[in-house]
Amino acid sequence: MNWPMKEKQEHIGPHWTRMATPSRRCLLLIGALGVFAFDRFTQGQKNSTLIFTKENTIRNCSCSADIQDCDYSLANLMCSCKTVLPFAIERTSYNGHLTIWFTDTTALGRLLNFTLVRDLKLSLCSSNTLPTEYLAICGLERLRINSEAKHPSPEQSLLIHSGGDKDSNSKEKPVSLHKDWQTCMYISFLDMALFNRDSSLKSYSIENIASIANDFPDFSYFKTFPMSSNKSYVVTVIY
Repeated sequence: MNWPMKEKQEHIGPHWTRMATPSRRCLLLIGALGVFAFDRFTQGQKNSTLIFTKENTIRNCSCSADIQDCDYSLANLMCSCKTVLPFAIERTSYNGHLTIWFTDTTALGRLLNFTLVRDLKLSLCSSNTLPTEYLAICGLERLRINSEAKHPSPEQSLLIHSGGDKDSNSKEKPVSLHKDWQTCMYISFLDMALFNRDSSLKSYSIENIASIANDFPDFSYFKTFPMSSNKSYVVTVIY
């Protein structure tokens, strides 16, 4: 009577042993996928800064997702926004992505002149014709523009280089900013009249500029902005 039971036990034992090994492997795989998914989720939750100007009002927003350009209602709904008075704007720096929606250059100049921005997107939210007016931006590595309200063309992107004309199709790496980035050694002059055209973004850079005030006399605001006299600059003109 015991022989059948013994035979049954001998067959059941190996069966359960074979099933246990794949189960442990599945648990390990599920755990690894969970960690990967959580990491991707937390990366996607990093907030970006959106600033938009409309009717003499400036709104500074922190957004966890991209908002369609110039959709003010959606930005107020989906982002954490606060109103900033124009005279209360302070010069600051942006290490992450900064997007600005604007309708004219007045408020834009207050926001961007000599502001430290690495990655900037500018979206023109009106059909206004902009003047030939230059903004001076520090430390700019990447610029994106969208002027769909004026020209129904796709968004353009430009990497900032040191020397030579570059267009928006360039694949080269941007200038690598060193530890003196905070002292504004890399300055980009952005011609706002480029929003009046539907041509590609272009830029050229000039290195070893010893005195910006003397080499660029038309930019009068250099006389009031403190510039170091013992350092050389890299100046990029974007047009």
